[in-house]
Amino acid sequence: MSDFSKRELARKVIDRTIKAPIEETNELLHRDGELKPGLGKISSVLALSLGFLCLLGVLAFHFPQYLTTPDLRHRYSVDVLRQLLLVALLVAGGMSLGNLILGRMRNLNVIAFGLVMMATAVGGSRVPVGNFPERTPYIGLDWFILDLLGSTLMFVVIEKLFPLYKGQAVFRKEWQTDLKHFAVNHFIVGLALLVVNFLLHHLFGWLVRSDFQQFVQHIYFVPQLLLCVLVADLAQYWTHRAYHEVPFLWRFHAVHHSVKTMDWLAGSRQHMLELIVTRVCVLAPLYILGFSEAVMNAYIIVVGFQAVFNHANVHLPWGPLKYVLVTPNFHHWHHASDDEAIDKNYAAHYAFLDYLFGTAVKSKNKFPEKYGVVGDYMPDGFIKQQMFPFRGSTSSTTEPPVQV
Repeated sequence: MSDFSKRELARKVIDRTIKAPIEETNELLHRDGELKPGLGKISSVLALSLGFLCLLGVLAFHFPQYLTTPDLRHRYSVDVLRQLLLVALLVAGGMSLGNLILGRMRNLNVIAFGLVMMATAVGGSRVPVGNFPERTPYIGLDWFILDLLGSTLMFVVIEKLFPLYKGQAVFRKEWQTDLKHFAVNHFIVGLALLVVNFLLHHLFGWLVRSDFQQFVQHIYFVPQLLLCVLVADLAQYWTHRAYHEVPFLWRFHAVHHSVKTMDWLAGSRQHMLELIVTRVCVLAPLYILGFSEAVMNAYIIVVGFQAVFNHANVHLPWGPLKYVLVTPNFHHWHHASDDEAIDKNYAAHYAFLDYLFGTAVKSKNKFPEKYGVVGDYMPDGFIKQQMFPFRGSTSSTTEPPVQV
């Protein structure tokens, strides 16, 4: 065989075994729309996603001091996490190998099976975890993995069982952008908490009174939790309202409002500076009042659930509760670009605050007709959206109006 023939054969092998799978995977990640069952697409996407998360999980086992969140790592059962990782590896490996045998989505499953093999080769679920230094800079890779898995399993199922818009695809338009927001917001959790804690202590530490905090902490758990949520929501309401009514602040908040399809991932679209400022404004009164640790932990669960659930593609019969609690139906109107919905429904937890302050939506329509910012001027893409508030206006069509 001539040298030319050998080079040509090597090129074909590389194209078939490496280049083609990578190109097909990249194409899939840039695609949107419904996954039709029976073609191997659903199982292939699941295998690819699980394989990638398994590899990230193994890396977190190798470098826990840099890739895990301190507040979470002390609550883990390492044995349980090992079992979950092993099951995920077996499921991802089994699905990808099965699809390869059946000849379905070959290139995609080559990548998925390769990720599983790579995760297994670098230790899999048997990576030893010994003692390691605690006070190190970190990114929340563990929080990203667990929250993505948990949110996907919980909210995708809820959306399919009780959809507001039937037939809406899981991989709807611009899902890639919102997944990037989701990932970055989780990865910078350490930096965000560091900045938030610094600002809280230095800006509001002088207001703390231990005797008053002791009084608050001796309130029974349930009323203390309800009070904590009310205080947080009052701060959230006025902070949120300021983002809508102050033109400079609106440029940051417009990023969140630019999402045009509502689902569990939509709430992740948020400018990083807004994320930090809002947390400071909401947590400041909670820090000053000194709610108990148990109540704060419960509040974090409540706000974490509602932040995702209220953006979800979900419709349920709420009855009179819709006037008390913020629901997906209530919050969807806040994201609507219908005329009657502009600058309405600011509350995050208690809907009655908007009725009290006169900012609740009043509409003859049952559901909004359209979502997004009026004028649809927000560019797609994570980086472009983070840069948007600092970009000078070049024409009247790119200038973001305050939604009043």
